[in-house]
Amino acid sequence: MEKILKIIHERKEVILKQETDVSGRLAYWQDKYERARCACSAEREDMDRRERLYLGDKAIRSPKGLLAAKDATNVRNLAFELVESQISSVIPQPRVTAVSPRNQDNARSIEDKLRNELDRIPFEVLNDQQERTTFIQGGSMMLVEWDGSRRSHTSVGELSVKLIHPKQFIPQPGVDEVQEMDYFFLETAQSREGLRRRYGVELQDDASGSYLEANSQELVTLVTGYYRNERGIGRISWVGGQLLEDLEDYLARRMERCAACGKPRTAGTSSCSCGSRSFRESIEKWEMLGADITRSDGSVIPLYSGKGEERHRTRIPFYKMDRFPIVVRKNVSVFGRLLGSSDVEALEDQQNAVKKLATKVEEKLLKGGSFVLLPRGKMVRRTDEELKVIELDGPDQKAMIDVVNVQPDVSRDMAMLEQNYLWAKSTLGISDSFQGKEDSTAVSGRAKEFSANQTAGRLESKRVMKQAAYGELFQLMFQMLLCCADEPRPVRSRDIHGSPEYRTFSKYDFLEQDAAGEWYYNDGYLFSTDTAGTLASNREAMWQETRVNYRDGAFGEPGSLQALLMFWEVMEGLSYPLASQIRAQMEEQVREQKSLEVIK
Repeated sequence: MEKILKIIHERKEVILKQETDVSGRLAYWQDKYERARCACSAEREDMDRRERLYLGDKAIRSPKGLLAAKDATNVRNLAFELVESQISSVIPQPRVTAVSPRNQDNARSIEDKLRNELDRIPFEVLNDQQERTTFIQGGSMMLVEWDGSRRSHTSVGELSVKLIHPKQFIPQPGVDEVQEMDYFFLETAQSREGLRRRYGVELQDDASGSYLEANSQELVTLVTGYYRNERGIGRISWVGGQLLEDLEDYLARRMERCAACGKPRTAGTSSCSCGSRSFRESIEKWEMLGADITRSDGSVIPLYSGKGEERHRTRIPFYKMDRFPIVVRKNVSVFGRLLGSSDVEALEDQQNAVKKLATKVEEKLLKGGSFVLLPRGKMVRRTDEELKVIELDGPDQKAMIDVVNVQPDVSRDMAMLEQNYLWAKSTLGISDSFQGKEDSTAVSGRAKEFSANQTAGRLESKRVMKQAAYGELFQLMFQMLLCCADEPRPVRSRDIHGSPEYRTFSKYDFLEQDAAGEWYYNDGYLFSTDTAGTLASNREAMWQETRVNYRDGAFGEPGSLQALLMFWEVMEGLSYPLASQIRAQMEEQVREQKSLEVIK
């Protein structure tokens, strides 16, 4: 009896110690979160001001930054107009370069898989939102995750890419590069029911702490912290004062094993085959193969390795990510800042001046008007009739009737207003030709094209920053696939003839052996964006380019059957309507021509 009581007492002490450790870790990270949030409070206020300016804020500020007592009554929204002028729907396409000639096929497989992911994930919507956020705030973020809830008959989980607004990102104070940080936090608004399904816990009644949403009855703020430690990248999540998740290596493989013999727990059982009912969660570093694996190049990873007495099951290490799963896209790089420069902030002075001038012009015009001069005691009948009647006592009173028009001069105000508009455009490097407006400085079509190209050249830095962010995004997506995609994934691509080609993407294709015979994942590929990929994704432009190439004789003598056949083969590869039917007819004509030549 005493022995049983001693065991119960020891277990209570262990449970109490664990609860104390958990509460202490939560308090530790909550303290870091509050300090980091306080450090970036001024920047978050600036973000709110930029959003208001983009949405047409009517507040007028003094030179010292104080709000004027009177708001603007008329706002020409320069921030909205010039930001919208720069929005691009182009989604950069991946380009993967192998550093070894034997890995060229793997590099192409990565490219094809990433292109498939760009089609599956709604990047058109993500890009449209990200473009505006980047120009308004100076930058934006993309979070790469593995969604284990997405399952099919043959696979478990899918890649997920989410946009993170800069206001949701709480950086480590004093560090301006994400991958150099020791930790950072994310604030996301989540529903209580969604958190219950994800973490399997019921939220406490006081678990609100909603900084993002006012309706805390249904929505709460989930705080997620990512941090580096000896084991890898850790993640901790909480709502209010309730801990939901605390993983020192959040992408590590975990398995329940028997505390007595170490065997894996069989699903749906409450005891081990050895009789023990005690299980513990362990981190798995190795994957034991269950069968031979045939890779895309035809090579086989055998189920057993070694010979004779040294023969054993082949084990492969799980891939380990050492990077934070977030990418920062900067508008224009600025030294010492996490985000780049904001376009809205750059034209804030001009926007404020335009609000003052537009309000002043409107007030002048509205206060002006026409005044009627009448003899004393005489009134005009105020009716809706076309002819107004004035009763006069004599002809001398007629000469006393007059109309005086009082119209203030607003020409100088309008000139200054237009000048501020030009200053704002000049600051961002945007011309009328670039906006599609009538440009009086460009007198020919070629001149307008040159003007637009000059503007595009000034904005080249923004495009380079976008391409750099997508290059880093593609690398993170590939590493996440190596880390979590256990099953082969189907990939659709096109061969050199433009015909559809169906293959598979498997993480085992990237396994290599070192000199000691140990397996490791080779992730040493160079990731960037394909500058020609944007043209290739524009089908109408590619159709036009193909027609030009055909007329120039790139496919052979224009009008010949061979040239026409090659032309329609290319157009079919570019998904031109009815191209496959025309190609089939051209092939039939070629066969008939060859038959006639044989007969002759």
